[in-house]
Amino acid sequence: MPAGRAGPLGIAVVLCLAAAGCQLSSSDIHGPTQPQPTAQRTLTIVPTVVPPPATAPATGTPSHGAMSPPATAHNTGAPVPTTAPAGQASDGWMITVYYTAVESFHHGQPESVTGCPRQDCEHGHDALGTYPKDFIKAVHDEGTGRITNGDHAGSYLNWSYDTGYWLDTVPADTTGQRLAPFTTAAADSGVLAQGARFTVVACGTEEDHSAIDAGACGRLRAATWTIHDEFTPGLGGDKHIDLYVGEEDRVDFTNSPLYLTGVGARIAIAG
Repeated sequence: MPAGRAGPLGIAVVLCLAAAGCQLSSSDIHGPTQPQPTAQRTLTIVPTVVPPPATAPATGTPSHGAMSPPATAHNTGAPVPTTAPAGQASDGWMITVYYTAVESFHHGQPESVTGCPRQDCEHGHDALGTYPKDFIKAVHDEGTGRITNGDHAGSYLNWSYDTGYWLDTVPADTTGQRLAPFTTAAADSGVLAQGARFTVVACGTEEDHSAIDAGACGRLRAATWTIHDEFTPGLGGDKHIDLYVGEEDRVDFTNSPLYLTGVGARIAIAG
């Protein structure tokens, strides 16, 4: 489950347009990120480096933008190596999925929620409404939930570790934008950079080595995914990606074929 919104944006571009022998140097500029009012994750825009003229040799290591490391939810600006060359398959991935909970599929005991009534707020204490306990837990686990009853029907109850609960008009990704089903994906910053695109080539097997439902795997393989989200610190890890599959469509959605864990999966990184 991704979470942890809001992170510094840093872009550094240095041009060297001098005579022969001039060298290119670059440095990143970083600042604090705004707390993600939704289920805030951190975002770093990929730095652009303009190549020097053919006669001027460049020095240094190109840097790649990435979402902040899970331990701090702050962008370090450290170079993030590409996991595999663009267009080539990369093996040994773990695939998990996350979703938006829907209140009408939950019928637990009513429980009150406090937090922020809007974006741009952290750990508020306003009353956000009363909802089924299992719906609140799903929001906490998945990051977002659509409210179907009461004064806030049609709005979303969101949660992130650094913001708590808040009300929003969309189920949001790390930038505060709407999560896109079968498009948005999450990863730790050192695994895949913000904006990286990939497809699922093979889903692997379930953790108990049983076969993954062919129909569910087919839906994941048919999509092109883009990293716009980030894991809650500690829930990601090396070669772990989380795929957003939209709203739950039934009671007990976590027992449906689509709510899967693929071990030993293969992806193809597009760029």
